[in-house]
Amino acid sequence: MKYARKRSAQIFSATVLVAAAATVPASAEESPKPLTDPIRAAGLAEELGDDRTAGVYYKDGRLIVTVTDQAAAQTVRDAGGTPELVTRSAAELASIHQELDQLGGVPNTAWGAEARTNQVSVEVFDGVPAAGRARIEKVAAAHPGAIRINRIDSKLTFKATDLRGGNGIDSDGWQCSAGFNVKNSAGAIYTLTAGHCVPGTGNIWYISHNGTRIGAQTAWNFGTGTTGFCDGATRGCDWATIRANGPDINPLGTVRYWGGTYKQIDNSRFAAEQESIDRIGVNSQDTTGNITKTHATVNMEGVELEGMYEANVCALGGDSGGPALNGTTALGLLSGGTGETVCNSDSSGTYRNYFTRVQTVLNERGLHVY
Repeated sequence: MKYARKRSAQIFSATVLVAAAATVPASAEESPKPLTDPIRAAGLAEELGDDRTAGVYYKDGRLIVTVTDQAAAQTVRDAGGTPELVTRSAAELASIHQELDQLGGVPNTAWGAEARTNQVSVEVFDGVPAAGRARIEKVAAAHPGAIRINRIDSKLTFKATDLRGGNGIDSDGWQCSAGFNVKNSAGAIYTLTAGHCVPGTGNIWYISHNGTRIGAQTAWNFGTGTTGFCDGATRGCDWATIRANGPDINPLGTVRYWGGTYKQIDNSRFAAEQESIDRIGVNSQDTTGNITKTHATVNMEGVELEGMYEANVCALGGDSGGPALNGTTALGLLSGGTGETVCNSDSSGTYRNYFTRVQTVLNERGLHVY
């Protein structure tokens, strides 16, 4: 009985469908599916060819296919799309674009064809030379209405990665912290860090969080380095300079705190005993404390370092090279010290960490903060 009922129902449905189909107008049967897929729209434009379309764009949420003749417009309608009749084809706009390319490069400009306006749009940014703009305008005059020139009140720059004191930096598989960015008299920028991180010169440093190249290490000391045995008075003991000239970095004269705030460094000097300091590093939270000695000799892992600051701040591995500062004043670069495993508001203990005196390094290398 169940089988018989099921069969009957199938026959009845088929009969109804046949009857319904006979009453549907042929035009409704053939109505195309609306063109909503940008890939389908691009394929349709490609099918028309560069001489019969100028491209596809969105308008009020709908895809518009530009066309140069009525036959192409009907092809678009037949595909469920919305055509728009335009004056210039994609081939014509591409030819004008190529003319601009042949100008040989005009600084601080950009151009490209727009399907929406059926023009080649030229953006002129701050710093474009007058002669360069004149060459663009000459091409525009040769193609009335086809080129639109827009003045943009802004500079063109690559999106460089900011490099600040306290950022994590890597070289040869070792992570340390950037101390301060400094300059020489010619304006060349160097990043200071600890010399024990990678003793020597020529090794390349990178920003830890995204691998952007900083530059090569140019000088260093760790007991005995670039200028010989350190004495802490005229030669710093644990420092390195990295030439910060990577093409995609923007070295700033600031220090980055863990909370995402920044402090501009505008001077440097020798510290005073019991002076309060902030210490910043990549692997620990910002810590505060005091300078407990201003001219300490420390023997650590077989190396004697002289003329170091001693401070009662906490620090972790990877923080080496990181900055010690008071307000906007650069004071020291972290070397090493007691074996802390955590630095936060709950940590406690007898901390002793040692810092190379920044002012000694700046004097020795002819550098200054900025």
